[in-house]
Amino acid sequence: METTFSLRRKEIVQDQPLVSTIKQRWPGLFFEEEVCAEFFRINRIDLKTTFLTSLDNHTQGLLKMYRAKARQGRWNNLDELLEKLDAQTTDLTTYRRSAVLRGLPLYLREPASISKTIKDTEALGPHTKAMKMGILEVTDSSTNSGPYSTVVNVAVVLEEEVVMDNLGDFTNALMMLFGLLYAVNMEYPKDLRYTFEAIQKIIFNLGKECTARIHSLKNKLLKV
Repeated sequence: METTFSLRRKEIVQDQPLVSTIKQRWPGLFFEEEVCAEFFRINRIDLKTTFLTSLDNHTQGLLKMYRAKARQGRWNNLDELLEKLDAQTTDLTTYRRSAVLRGLPLYLREPASISKTIKDTEALGPHTKAMKMGILEVTDSSTNSGPYSTVVNVAVVLEEEVVMDNLGDFTNALMMLFGLLYAVNMEYPKDLRYTFEAIQKIIFNLGKECTARIHSLKNKLLKV
């Protein structure tokens, strides 16, 4: 993959092929190790280390901001998210990371959700249809549903196709999705543009200019 990078990058950027075409041509690009490697080739940034370290550094501040917003009484989804987090007693780092990332589109007033949850007895097709990009979380239908506890598979969807699965948890899946957007040269979805911009500008510190909404978020984080 290293030796074909220049050719691959030129072809992807100039020709803008479908994701299915890219996957057929370079199937190795859709493995975790290669997503990280490709992200480094493009940005000279370690995807996994930077993402997790920066996310952990901002977790306390973002959760504090979420709680302040939830107390205003008009943010039921944020309140629900925080209640689920507060109910956890083990593996708190994993749950905090997930809560921070799930809370971003809610806090930023995005019109869409970044993930969709289905049962393992359901067919994937109807759920990936019309899904330009996102995360699919599959839960075990034989157990009682509860926050986080029944997830048996987490997959990344691009252009209606599952391109990566068995990613462990939501945080890892979102990290892979973000890395893949660079690898296949896809624009952020319009209905989640601020969420992905926040990840780019705040978590990865990539790029100088940012929208007023993300600039405001950055300033608030400096004050909490």
